[in-house]
Amino acid sequence: MWRLKAVGHKARPQDVGLDEFKLKRREQEKALRQARRDRQLVSKRLLLHEDEDDGEGPMDTRAIPSREQVVELVRGLLIGGEKRVCQFRELRRALGHPEVQLIFIKLENSMRVVVGLLSGLDDQCRVEAGKCLHTLSHSPHPEVGMACLSATPYLLTYLSGQSARFTELCLYTLGNLCPENELIRKKLLAQGIIPSLAQCIQNHSGTLAVLEAAVFTLSQLLQAKDVEQIIPLVLASGLTPHLMAGLEPDAEYGIGAATECAWCLHYLSCSETGSSVLVNQGALPRCSSVLVTVGGAVAHGESLEGLELLIWPLLRCVGNLLAHGDVCQGEGVCVTDCRLLAALCVFAQGFLHTHPALARESLWALNNLTADSAVWCSAVLCSGLVPVLIQLMPFSQGINSMVLRTLGNVAHKGTAFCLQLAQAGLLPALCATLKMAETEVVTLSLEVLYLLVASSPQVADEFVQLKGLPVLEMMLFNSEESLRLRASHIIDQLPQPVV
Repeated sequence: MWRLKAVGHKARPQDVGLDEFKLKRREQEKALRQARRDRQLVSKRLLLHEDEDDGEGPMDTRAIPSREQVVELVRGLLIGGEKRVCQFRELRRALGHPEVQLIFIKLENSMRVVVGLLSGLDDQCRVEAGKCLHTLSHSPHPEVGMACLSATPYLLTYLSGQSARFTELCLYTLGNLCPENELIRKKLLAQGIIPSLAQCIQNHSGTLAVLEAAVFTLSQLLQAKDVEQIIPLVLASGLTPHLMAGLEPDAEYGIGAATECAWCLHYLSCSETGSSVLVNQGALPRCSSVLVTVGGAVAHGESLEGLELLIWPLLRCVGNLLAHGDVCQGEGVCVTDCRLLAALCVFAQGFLHTHPALARESLWALNNLTADSAVWCSAVLCSGLVPVLIQLMPFSQGINSMVLRTLGNVAHKGTAFCLQLAQAGLLPALCATLKMAETEVVTLSLEVLYLLVASSPQVADEFVQLKGLPVLEMMLFNSEESLRLRASHIIDQLPQPVV
């Protein structure tokens, strides 16, 4: 959020704009989290099994089995014999149809049979039962998820097993069930899903597929409406060090595990309690270090496919943690790598046209980094990034407003900072943004301009020579009273023409 103090305009109470921006940003963050949650709830993970890669997977085009056929499949599981595994596979394919899922769970003892074989001694049947439950967990029908509740104790138990493939299957099944409804989440929490996830990650250390599956399940929990009750359990489980350790993308495996870890850290950073713990555990320098590494890859055109999916949650996490300026103090918890500035600007430039929202998110993190920090504001100037930011000022969709907030943070640090901003060519750019249609952009431009012209008579003279005065005089006829008052106050600071 923008922590730049309000400029002392005559007709404006102190800090009103700041409070309004904080409120607006909190509302935007809430909407962003809700949008991510809504998308995730309807986009469960469905694993492709070896016998399905021929195109005859759960959603094949064969005729939908009738109720009688489903009954026969279940009866075949009860009878047993050599064909039981084949019967299981036929049942799993049938369960790929939502209509069959409803038929199956309503059959007497159907779930008891599957759960019984899941907990049995036959390894092959256990795996096939797990695959059937996984298919059911992907169902669009909430009642199907509820029917799977009887299997969750066994799924959690198998998270401590040695088979990475079967553990991954159980994890995604649990992850699909988590967002179904509050009752399922409460049951899973009571059964110890969070400590089970922590132990599972520790047992399979180095297996990125298991890490991704475990953290996917955790992210499903952290998107729940009752997340404030879940976050303390996560923080107490020792999961956060595993999340930070998993942030590095792997050249061979890809960015899947790192992306899910980053999203979990983002969800935790949205909480006051979570952000404080993350800062104390060094999440800020850790996430910043990954962003610096990724920024270098993007700058050299060596980035992995879909790398923006990792950058997005990392930026939000860093931005959220920086917004808690009161806790970002002390050695080992604050950001000290100046290369982060360059990385944020690389993202803003590199994704400006392909992902403008991501470019804006980068600038939001930059804004939070420079708020109330003379060191980082000085680094912006010394790194020669002001011309880069000025080039972004013509772009809308919130990009120019974030640039102006960052430059306002720098200008607020005093006369020396304002003079360097003017020398970098900010005044001509402000003359252009003052003519834009967006009220927010014009307001921010006026506030930055006020800081510049009030800092030095030479800057005020330069603004007049750039024919900026007529722009302000035209603004005196604007329909917005606040803009008229700001423009009038700045005109009072400019040198008056000799009569």
